[in-house]
Parts: sequence; structure tokens; C-alpha cells
Amino acid sequence: MDPASRAAPVREVPNRPSPLITTLTPNPSIDRTLSIGRLERGEVLRATTATAEFAGKGVNLARALTANGRRAQAVFPGNPDGLADLIAPLNESGTQTRLVAIEGAVRTNLTIIEDDGTTTKINESGPQISESTCEALLDAAVRHAADSQWLVAGGSLPPGAPADFYAQLATRLPDANRKLVIDASGAALERMAHTPCAVAKPNLEELASLTEKPLWTLGDVVDAASELQSRGWETVLVSLGSSGAVLVDDQVSYGNSPASDIRNTVGAGDALLAGFLAGGAKGPTALRNALAWARAAVRSTDTVGPPCTAEDQAAVTMTTDVPLEMSVGQVLR
Repeated sequence: MDPASRAAPVREVPNRPSPLITTLTPNPSIDRTLSIGRLERGEVLRATTATAEFAGKGVNLARALTANGRRAQAVFPGNPDGLADLIAPLNESGTQTRLVAIEGAVRTNLTIIEDDGTTTKINESGPQISESTCEALLDAAVRHAADSQWLVAGGSLPPGAPADFYAQLATRLPDANRKLVIDASGAALERMAHTPCAVAKPNLEELASLTEKPLWTLGDVVDAASELQSRGWETVLVSLGSSGAVLVDDQVSYGNSPASDIRNTVGAGDALLAGFLAGGAKGPTALRNALAWARAAVRSTDTVGPPCTAEDQAAVTMTTDVPLEMSVGQVLR
């Protein structure tokens, strides 16, 4: 076994014939979530609840898959001794953890949730990682993804990681255009703009930045996603936050899953992507599943919500007759 990559014991989960999905999170975090009545600057406030979870985009996605009965393993860097207690629940729930050992401590992110659902996040940048650690992460991801249906790479990059980290990952995968799924932002996403991948999940702001075009209507969103398809992205799933998502693959689909009891929006995008992959990663059926999983996530105070329910599925509205002339502002209202 590669000494840099450790697999913790995993609880056996019967009757799970689903394909394995591997995730890579180069900058994981300990997510501390505090619930308060109302955030007031300069005041001493008391939390009504407080939780701590091991998290990060790929970790969250793997947890969402496992919670909904799918097989997943998560690759990430961390200090084995410092993370043992936080990683244990993942393994106990069936999520396999593939740890690339580093000496530094992972970052801690703080989420503050007010009674009205307003969410405030304060994120640390993460530990400095070396070139050799980057190489170990890339090698571990490619190796563990060899027998996986998908390799999902996402999240911010820690200090020391090159901006083209995800692009390097794509070049190491012999089948990146069929297996690699990207959920990143900033320079890391920009470096992927001309690199083939199977699925990418930008949000509205990220899509506008990548194409350097204003996105006033749903038609603009579809055109921008189609432009990125021409650069090598097979499927583009555009998150519109609380207003749903637009999917551009062989066809165009739009859907939404409104919820009146939103409690925590952190992790909703990860659940959206997890549901999309679990739903087949193609067409309206996959988008419907994605939106239902995202709805389940936002209705929980945890970063990753409970399993998707029939109620969540029934709340989804879908159309392939997308009103391209509708302004994004109308959709967002």
C-alpha cells in the first residue's frame, strides 16, 4: 500500500450494487455550524446549537451519495492523528476515506445560521501543501478512480497548489471526457475552460466569468454553457441557487425544487451534483433527481441533509421547453 494513502476500516453495507463514485477534495475542512437567533455585529451572542463536521465539496458529495444508498469514496489530504475522530463517522456510514497524509492541520470553516435562514460563512484558506503532496493527491485520485464510474474533483485549492491542479488531473486520466466531473471556481475553474471533462457544474456568476458575457436571459445561460461544450465540456449543469438549475447536454432542461423551510444552504450544490450523478448524469431525469437531493439538503441544519424523500421528489418542477427569452432576474425572483 502506498504509505501516503491510507484507507480506514469501512463498515460493510449490504445490497449496494450501484457504481462506485470517487471524489477528490484538495482542501477539505472542519465545518463548524452555529445556529443563532439573529446576527448582530459587535454584540455577544449565544448559539442555540453547534456542530462540527468533516467537509469540503468532494467529502460532502460522497456523504450525500452514501446517505442515499450509493457507493462512494473520498480522497483528501489530512493529518491522520488530528482527523481520526472526525473521519470515523464517514467510515461508519459507509463512505470510504482515502487519506493522503500531511503534517499541517486542515482548515476550519465557520457557518452561522440565523432563525430566518440567512447563512453567513467565514472560510479559512487551508494549510500550505508541497509539490510532492500535490503529486500524491493526483496519483491517489487517479489510482482510486480506476474502477469508478466517476471521479469528482472540486472545491478551492490550498496554498501551494498550482492553479492548473484540476487541469493536471484531467491530463492524467485516460478517459477524462467520460469520467471527470469538475466543481470548482476562480482560477482553478478558468484553467479548466479548454480542458475536456465529462461534467462541469458552474454557478451563474462562474459561468459569466468564464465566457466573459452578461447572462441576462435563460437563453444567454444556455448559449454560454453551449460555448463551454464546444471547448470540451460534455455536459454543463448550471446552478441558479434557490431558483433551480439549467442542464445543457444533448438537450436543454430547466427545473426547480422550491422549499419554504430552508435551514442551511451550505452543501446544497454538492447534493445537487451528487443527485445528478446518481440519477444517470443525463437529461431531465437526472436533473429532477439532482434538484430533489438539493432540496433535502437545504431543509437540514447539517452540511449534508438526510436522504431524499418522496416529498422532495414531488416538489420538483421540470421542463424541456425552456423559456429562453425569460430574464434571469425573473427566474431568480
